[in-house]
Amino acid sequence: MRFTQRRSHISEYQRGADATAIGGLLLHVPNFLGSLLVVGLVSLFFGTPGLLLVLAWLAGGALVVHRPTERALARYVLKLRPPTQQELARLAPVWREVLTRAGIEQHTYELWVEDSDELNAVAAAGHIVGVTRFALEQLPSGQLAAVLAHELGHHVGGHSWSGLLGYWYALPGRIAWRVMQLMAYVIFRVSSAFSCLGGLVVLAFFGFLAFMTVSALYGLPLLLPVIPYLMAAVSRRAELLADRQAAALDFAPMLAEVLWRMHTAQEQAKAAAAAAGRPLPRQSPLARLLSSHPDHHTRLHHLAPYLQPRPYPQAPG
Repeated sequence: MRFTQRRSHISEYQRGADATAIGGLLLHVPNFLGSLLVVGLVSLFFGTPGLLLVLAWLAGGALVVHRPTERALARYVLKLRPPTQQELARLAPVWREVLTRAGIEQHTYELWVEDSDELNAVAAAGHIVGVTRFALEQLPSGQLAAVLAHELGHHVGGHSWSGLLGYWYALPGRIAWRVMQLMAYVIFRVSSAFSCLGGLVVLAFFGFLAFMTVSALYGLPLLLPVIPYLMAAVSRRAELLADRQAAALDFAPMLAEVLWRMHTAQEQAKAAAAAAGRPLPRQSPLARLLSSHPDHHTRLHHLAPYLQPRPYPQAPG
């Protein structure tokens, strides 16, 4: 597929934060307060220099849009790499068409490649769009453009940087929670080996600690059990909004082709597993609520309005 040369226009907003991105950040508030409490308690062991630890952690969120940090994250965590000259020759015209339709300046985002045999792409941190080698080599230009336009939608909507920012500020609390779980398990096992009374003492201690934490944070930690489900719902909404962004750039038919291709591959994998006598376990309703992506049928349903033929005005008689 060859793209016709279009006149480039510059969008007023190169990136932003839509309601989904803001909602995701708000859902991280209890995690942030818990992490702030953890970092604050740890800083007490260092005296006055401990304040610098708190300030460094708070300022660390700015690294989300710090390009050298993003590149290190992409390379060492997400296992992405810059495209080769041959890959860039394939990607450049497709990416240029997507940016032109969106009105995004060329230098705003960077293209990276993942050495994977799966059809996938990712919007990473604040400026990186990654695509798998399989998608790069196997997808026609139109479908590849649709995939890149979808990931661009995540960046324009602020989904990528807000998600990473929320993860950073929730990290100390998550680490502390894991440590407390491990400590509770070890202490409970040791104490129960001597007497039931010891186990009750451990439960009472951690119960008191949990009560004090909930009281200090005005009950916000009570929201923690439901936050993963709310975050998953926000993530699914972000996927549909990114699909809408691609559709608004006239890539809806190509994106629908990609989704149907992914759905077909998924069904073939299930059939092959069943034929081999190892049918895949069914996903429970609760597990589906924790899914970060809508199923393919849902995404295709939301794309349907963009796939209808557009009426053209009749010529005057």
